[in-house]
Amino acid sequence: MGLRAGLRLLHRDDVHPARGPPCEALVNNRLVGWIVALIVLIAVPFVHSDPYHLHLLVLILIWSFAYTSWSIMGRFGLVSLGHGGFMGIGAYVTALLWNHLDISPWIGIPLSMATAGVLALVVAYPCFRFRITGHYFVLVTLALSGIVLQVITATRDYTGGSLGYTPRRAGGIAALQFDDKTTWYLIALAVWLAGLVIWRAIDRGMISRAMEAISEDEDAAAAAGVNVTAEKLKITLISALMTALAGALYCQYQMFISPDTVSGIAVSLQMVFAAIVGGVYVALGPTVGAAITILLAEVLRISFGTGAVGWDNLVYGVLLVLFIIFLPKGILGSVIDRITSPPKKPQRS
Repeated sequence: MGLRAGLRLLHRDDVHPARGPPCEALVNNRLVGWIVALIVLIAVPFVHSDPYHLHLLVLILIWSFAYTSWSIMGRFGLVSLGHGGFMGIGAYVTALLWNHLDISPWIGIPLSMATAGVLALVVAYPCFRFRITGHYFVLVTLALSGIVLQVITATRDYTGGSLGYTPRRAGGIAALQFDDKTTWYLIALAVWLAGLVIWRAIDRGMISRAMEAISEDEDAAAAAGVNVTAEKLKITLISALMTALAGALYCQYQMFISPDTVSGIAVSLQMVFAAIVGGVYVALGPTVGAAITILLAEVLRISFGTGAVGWDNLVYGVLLVLFIIFLPKGILGSVIDRITSPPKKPQRS
């Protein structure tokens, strides 16, 4: 078994090489724990309603969903730097349809997701069909992210270009615009939970087994009957749709977007950093990464003000290198590894 497959097996929730499948009592305890955690999360805005703290929680949940969408591909070796493009499409298409065509975000968001999905298939199909993998695939997705950023910037008459873009304010549920932080917190919480459900469904489904086989040896997987191109396209499409949804929700919540905040290579690298720091092979890893990135950006902003603009990306880059070298499983992945690994037996002299 290869190193990558071994890591995935190690971090699966339903099996451990030293313990086997979990017993019924353990499963029940986990279910009770998730129910209690969900109740606590739902109760948060009603117990502690500080607007600033709720704002940070909403951002963490939305970005957690975006990072989870990247990890769905990244955990199978499909390293993409194009997710900034998918997020930008989700945000800008939704806002443009609302401002120029008066199309409600309830319709605009699915349309923006469909646009991102079509673009993902158009770019990914020739890559997968002609076995463009590894660093070549990374370069293709990098170009995609750059092209989307350039299109947004160049069409400044419609998108506002580098100055940013503001959706027309109308208020109410029809425009998906709420001034109440509690409402947005509950929406973001529901989307975040949906992301975890999707992640777990993929992890427990046959697509996970197929992608693990493909990541180890495409030829062997194809010989075993796996449709390599189709399976890769499935996982790419799911990831792109989720990322576009995250971009649309971020736009509706912030009511202001710019190319630098929702699109481009910087956003893509932020996704890679957060997923790796938290733990790519753990469902809650991207959430841990989101908490770190959001809080880090806030600490720099509060401590240094406008003088710290761009510092977060510099810190992300340095930390990414350090984590890849010294903590490749991420924070949460390493903690789980330490807890679940059986104690080493003392060697006899």
